[in-house]
Amino acid sequence: MASESSSAVSPMTVEELTLAVKWSGKEHTVRVCGDDTVGELKRRICEVTNVLPKRQKLLYPKVGAKLADDSLLLSQIPLKSSFKMTMIGTVEDDIIVDQVESPDIIDDFEIEQDEAVDIKDKEINKEKLRRRIAQHKIVLRNPCREGKKLLVLDIDYTLFDHRSTAENPLELMRPYLHEFLSAAYAAYDIMIWSATSMKWVEVKMKQLGVLNNPNYKITAMLDHMAMITVQSDHYGVFDCKPLGLIWAHFPEFYSPKNTIMFDDLRRNFVMNPQNGLPIKPFRKAHANRSSDDELMKLTQYLFAISDLDDLSVLDHKRWESFDGVSFKKHRYS
Repeated sequence: MASESSSAVSPMTVEELTLAVKWSGKEHTVRVCGDDTVGELKRRICEVTNVLPKRQKLLYPKVGAKLADDSLLLSQIPLKSSFKMTMIGTVEDDIIVDQVESPDIIDDFEIEQDEAVDIKDKEINKEKLRRRIAQHKIVLRNPCREGKKLLVLDIDYTLFDHRSTAENPLELMRPYLHEFLSAAYAAYDIMIWSATSMKWVEVKMKQLGVLNNPNYKITAMLDHMAMITVQSDHYGVFDCKPLGLIWAHFPEFYSPKNTIMFDDLRRNFVMNPQNGLPIKPFRKAHANRSSDDELMKLTQYLFAISDLDDLSVLDHKRWESFDGVSFKKHRYS
């Protein structure tokens, strides 16, 4: 079977391919490249139909079940512009935010520093980032502030326990969330970046009272459409959150030197490992709510590094033992 799969590779690699996708009686046009995955194709289809990737079933002549594998590269599928693809799926007008609708969390994996650098520097992954920069628009909810650093936050298991159940979503909110955001806002612009849909992000942030809090403002929110699929020699194909997208859109405000991202999944910052801090996941909210003080401790860390000229030189994995005075003496001596 492996030989059959390898023989079915089309000549399309990074060349752009235009596909016609039929859905609900209408025909839509999407543009992809051979080094994109099926998951990326579904994102492109979502942009024009609003049908979430997880709700899509793709039909294409002589391809069979291959389009069900989101990690498969399109160059491994004999796609042709002359054939039309059919998508079956439903737009989610009324979304119920609970543990069923929230996305599954796949076990994370530890990526060694050498491999993280290799993934970041692979030309195929850098090209995907360039395409995402050209294709994706970041909508500002509030203006970027001159002189402020940037804090990018995940939602699930970072700010909120999305798997436990409760009558009130506030019961699943990570302790000290509003105190943390209020304190951080003094030195940092704040962006939310979730691997879910924007509708889910907006609903959850409203339920937690994040979007209308008088003590801080959210600069922007990003969803799964802003992510890219990267290739790793060891772990294969997976999605991540490239901060380069934000830096490219707002170069006068943000850069690797003044940006930090909190996420419970290390692979999400594989394109910018020097800016990622792997936060302890907040699970089993009812049992751990009284003892979880991660955000309080991280508030102190953000304060300690807020006046540094370059955050990318820090080892954020050792944030709990960070000594600002010793670091500055060593750095500038």
